[in-house]
Amino acid sequence: MTAHKPGDPTTLNRLYGRSQGRKLRKGQQELVDKLLPQIAVPADGPITAERLFGQAAPLHFEIGFGAGEHLAYRADLLPDHAFVGAEPFLNGVVGALQHVRDMGLANVRLQHGDALDVLERVPDGALSFLYLLHPDPWPKARHAKRRMMNDGPVDMFAAKLKPGGEFRFGTDHPVYLRHALMVMRRHTHQFEWLVEGPQSWQQRPGGWSETRYEAKARRQGHEVWYFRYRRR
Repeated sequence: MTAHKPGDPTTLNRLYGRSQGRKLRKGQQELVDKLLPQIAVPADGPITAERLFGQAAPLHFEIGFGAGEHLAYRADLLPDHAFVGAEPFLNGVVGALQHVRDMGLANVRLQHGDALDVLERVPDGALSFLYLLHPDPWPKARHAKRRMMNDGPVDMFAAKLKPGGEFRFGTDHPVYLRHALMVMRRHTHQFEWLVEGPQSWQQRPGGWSETRYEAKARRQGHEVWYFRYRRR
């Protein structure tokens, strides 16, 4: 089996696909122009709770937060924890900004862009939680290298999580599911699957809120799967 080094750019996924959908309304554009600069992740330097929020706190990172429902739920649930989310789709960033404004969340920082660019700047062993929920499945075999669940990114996930830290992954796409489980089986030296039976992956765990993508999948009759892994 080929060895994969954390941070090796030849094994890391990069951003694919569009970055904006519908044209923003005036109020949405104002959030991007005024609120986002106040809570944006710094353009360079280390990403730590101390730097972003002025004090030590358990650090959470969400890759591709969609419209921000899960990120906002967790930040509201754990106000003494620090949350960072990255999303390439501008309309999704606007959704997260609306949650931050409406819920008065002071413990959230956002990145409009590639999550791995930010994750690379998190010190090794700094994360308590890492989330990857309903990522783009890229279902065609020739696009498999574009999937976030690949050896290079998973090596980075392991490096950035502290021992005992938790990686949460969810999908409703059977092709992506099989691919992700295959990848994670190659990383059992880094991650322990927290599983007690079928209910562990068939039922949403406590503290894991439903996203709009999950709700849409259920309306379409798709099964949804949930996975929790602990950093060894």
